Amino acid sequence: MRIIKLDDQSRQGILVNLLKRDPNHYSGYEDTVRDIVEDVKARKDAAVLDYTKKFDGVELAAGQMRVTEAEIQEAISLVDPSLFSVMKKSLDNIREYHEKQKQYSWFDSKPDGTILGQKVTPLASVGVYVPGGKAAYPSSVLMNIIPARVAGVRRIAMVTPPGKDGKVNPVTLTAAHLAGATEVYKAGGAQAIAALAFGTESIPRVDKIVGPGNIFVALAKKAVYGYVSIDSIAGPSEILVLADDSANPRYVAADLLSQAEHDELASAILVTTSMELAEKVSEEAEKFVKILSRREILEKSLKNYGYILVADSMEDAIDAANQIASEHLEIVTRSPFEVMTKIRNAGAIFLGEYSSEPLGDYFAGPNHVLPTNGTAKFFSPLGVDDYVKKSSIIYYSKEALEPIHKDIETFAKAEGLTAHANSIHVRFENQD
Repeated sequence: MRIIKLDDQSRQGILVNLLKRDPNHYSGYEDTVRDIVEDVKARKDAAVLDYTKKFDGVELAAGQMRVTEAEIQEAISLVDPSLFSVMKKSLDNIREYHEKQKQYSWFDSKPDGTILGQKVTPLASVGVYVPGGKAAYPSSVLMNIIPARVAGVRRIAMVTPPGKDGKVNPVTLTAAHLAGATEVYKAGGAQAIAALAFGTESIPRVDKIVGPGNIFVALAKKAVYGYVSIDSIAGPSEILVLADDSANPRYVAADLLSQAEHDELASAILVTTSMELAEKVSEEAEKFVKILSRREILEKSLKNYGYILVADSMEDAIDAANQIASEHLEIVTRSPFEVMTKIRNAGAIFLGEYSSEPLGDYFAGPNHVLPTNGTAKFFSPLGVDDYVKKSSIIYYSKEALEPIHKDIETFAKAEGLTAHANSIHVRFENQD
């Protein structure tokens, strides 16, 4: 990995380079995605089936898109029992963590006849996109569905591309069953997003779409936003390790590569105050790359977006971490909890040398759907709040409104909205 002295110039150069990975920069695909979305909107099932044949190499009939109970049971029987057990343990941890996020309706009444409050209502329906084909991402299935279940969403429709055999990956399907999906459809890509947004004969529309996907999925979610809600436009994975000379270089190197292996656009950054650690981490990373299975991806990822930055002080290192605002941030220092208090921008923060990033990906409980590309400056991890909506509650008795009605009329008239003022005035016109 390249080692760079951290200064204003290098920091700015890295920020510019990282932003090149933003899905919003892939405008060359937008016309193609827009055409697919409009086609599905117009032709519904027929369009989805045509694109499934074209892109996934699978010819399905409309009646075959929804996964049957028999297919679910077959999938469960094919999953290794030890993996099944691990998924259930992970599910329990994820549910327990997200239960603590639940918010409840509240009402505040006053003696003057005023009642103000907030009504919290779960969304009626949610669509969850899960990448498919040869790949299986049961952890993403759990992370996207369980918070929706905790929130009280009644209908959770999962879509995922079928394999060449016309079936959903058994591990993915089993995870969906365990997590509580109410229906699963064999559809992927931009066409699946469009189907969820506008509805087809086989796939009813939903109120919100969540879940990761490739650039076509990301741009499709962007295209349908406004017709439905979405979680975010997710970018490539990223990790930043903030370390001092007490860190174990072998652990740090392994953690950096855990994200670099996702794809060629993934970023892995170490910010440290120790040149000795920087050099040792670089050496360890090279050793690991030679023996790990995704060597080609790792090499390209590290070449394009891998950095080791050496800072003059921990304050400078923390400042860089806050500017980069990484999806995953590991703090491996003598006082990780103290450093954590100075971090303002990060999707998930892992403290200490035994809290490596994959712990969060699979098992600990916090959600692994996190803001990327610097959006941790203003976005949060996926959670229960993403699956509810809130309504304000306002009640005033006549006795509560009477002493303030002229104040409201004055405010409305100042904005030139006389009908607003009149709406209040008519209730007291006989008294005035």
